[in-house]
Amino acid sequence: MKKVKNVVKYIAIFGLAVIWIFPIIWLVISSFKPGSELFTYPLTFFPENPTIDNYRSTMEQFDLLLYTGNTAFITVVATVITILMSCMCGYSMAKYHYKWQNILFMCLLGTTMLPTEVIMRPSFTVLYRLGLYDSLWGCIIPTVGTMTGVFLMRQFFVTVPDELIESARIDGANEGKIFARIMVPICKSQIAILAIFSFQWRWNDYIWPLLALRSPEKYTLQLALRTLSGAEAVNWTVLLASSVLSMLPIMIVFILFNKQIMNANMSSGVKG
Repeated sequence: MKKVKNVVKYIAIFGLAVIWIFPIIWLVISSFKPGSELFTYPLTFFPENPTIDNYRSTMEQFDLLLYTGNTAFITVVATVITILMSCMCGYSMAKYHYKWQNILFMCLLGTTMLPTEVIMRPSFTVLYRLGLYDSLWGCIIPTVGTMTGVFLMRQFFVTVPDELIESARIDGANEGKIFARIMVPICKSQIAILAIFSFQWRWNDYIWPLLALRSPEKYTLQLALRTLSGAEAVNWTVLLASSVLSMLPIMIVFILFNKQIMNANMSSGVKG
């Protein structure tokens, strides 16, 4: 009976995984179809005449390197700053005790319940008055402060024994060395998780770059992909190939940090 339950459970898990990944597989396979096969009826899963001309057209008609470079700059810089700010803020809230600390933390945590649209207008006003409109830094600065990252790091640092910090202070280490040489190395798994989340948020961000950028040469990859969908026509072959290429950096980041994520999941399961 137990084996039957396990078989049913694994089949259900496999079925959900297939449902989740099917649209991605369809996207990748469709990117190798010629335009004449995309809307044939009945639809075919595999291309009858597979071709890589879609990717060639993408490189010729779509300035992929420019848009990818803009997006990569925004994503990497924003991710690095987000990690630094989240680690420092989370550590201070977990290990330093001062008046109104809990109230301040709850107020900051409450900001996660605000829809992004609520703060767009004041954020854009500040951005414009600082002279950052239509610049890549204008897409970076308003997005680096995320309470999700602060909460993640704080919850980890709370589990770190205070005796570890006290022993380092007795040995003569100052606060900067304690944070940089002791606290940061032991939270690599959490940093990896936050890095993946932040990278995904910034890489796929569309609304804020749409507000902050005006010049086409400064467009991010998501904005540039939108230009392929015109009012009367859509260049589907180039759009499909470009979309597949835009997913590659996310996959690479996940592969690089996959070991840290698995370690974080294992360690969280043995904590008492």
